[in-house]
Amino acid sequence: MKRTKIAAIDAGTTKVCTIMADTNGTGDVRILGVGMATSEGLEKGVVINTEKATASISKSLRKAQKMAGYSLRSAYVGVSGTDMSSLNNKGVVSIPHNNEVVHRSDQKRALEIGRSVEIPKEQKLLHVIPRSYKLDGKGNIKDPVGMYGFRLDVETHIVTTPATLVQNLAKCIISLGISIDGMVLTSLASAEAVLTEDERQNGVMLVDIGGATTDVAIFKEGNIHNTFNLPIGGHHITNDIAIGLQIPFEIAEKMKQEYGDVNPFEEKDSSNITTTEDGHSVSQYDLYEIIEARIEELFRLIIFNMQEANYAKVIPSGLVLTGGSSNLQGIAELGGKVTKLPVRVGIPLNLDASNVDLCDPACATSIGLLYWKIRQTGSKGWDIRKKGLEILLPKWLGYFNSKKLAYVK
Repeated sequence: MKRTKIAAIDAGTTKVCTIMADTNGTGDVRILGVGMATSEGLEKGVVINTEKATASISKSLRKAQKMAGYSLRSAYVGVSGTDMSSLNNKGVVSIPHNNEVVHRSDQKRALEIGRSVEIPKEQKLLHVIPRSYKLDGKGNIKDPVGMYGFRLDVETHIVTTPATLVQNLAKCIISLGISIDGMVLTSLASAEAVLTEDERQNGVMLVDIGGATTDVAIFKEGNIHNTFNLPIGGHHITNDIAIGLQIPFEIAEKMKQEYGDVNPFEEKDSSNITTTEDGHSVSQYDLYEIIEARIEELFRLIIFNMQEANYAKVIPSGLVLTGGSSNLQGIAELGGKVTKLPVRVGIPLNLDASNVDLCDPACATSIGLLYWKIRQTGSKGWDIRKKGLEILLPKWLGYFNSKKLAYVK
């Protein structure tokens, strides 16, 4: 069976990850090339220095291409940032056909109305995702095409992003000769990699803890329920350690990665002292207290931003954590203690044993972008969870690849 090449680029605050792969059309993903590079020129998901950001992406690309043995032409790209916005909307259309059967064109008309909201000039439409359909006011319908009815209703979830965010990121990638297949909210991409179908159906929250932001996506009855983000990430934990223990940021980051732990301290030896390479000595107890305080604050902010008093009924499957900071020991236990819900750390699913290095929550977005591409293609035999989840990629995305806009020159 012919295999199709696919690729993903996740340019975050901490790292840039490029993955090149192929698929046989049945959901089997074969990883061909992986490139990791330290991220420079990006902050809170936003390009703040085009030259440095482009150099970081280029370094990641070169590593992946060298490993894969061919040149990358196009990729799906992850998008994040504190200025992302989302809202829910509705669309209603009549079914004009004599046989009263819903056609694909009727579904598209409903979605067009469902996306008709006033968007500020500085924002651009990123996603329009149908949450559910109704026919003649009845049913939580996943796909209405082929069904009978007089009136079709759709509930949509709309995600917008600052225009400059996607323009500047696109400029960096296109300048390297890479076309953009699509831009995807990182939390939605990560969800593709780590959530099970049962969790999506029952109700679950995906929490992607990045370097400078935490992106959240809530799923219910198989579809997206809500999305939001918080301006807190792994760098804030590191900064707290650096200030609290009066050590350089770089040393604080290394200590967090090597010794970071939020398990109950009573289970540890309170006299344990960790010594850094340059002679700094700190108490493990102090390190634990600082990390625990920030992580606990993050979980409380997440629940607060749900704005639902009965949140346990919305997400009975609890929280699934991804992102590099979810590797902190004891983070799932602390999350369960704060939220009173099941909490687990999510690693990319459906990877074979040869890709053990990618079985890490820090790689969830990159792997999820590949799965997103497969679902968009709609390969036969692959469980793409098409239950009403259709993405309307904005028309303006095509302009990025045309290189005709002034900011690309």
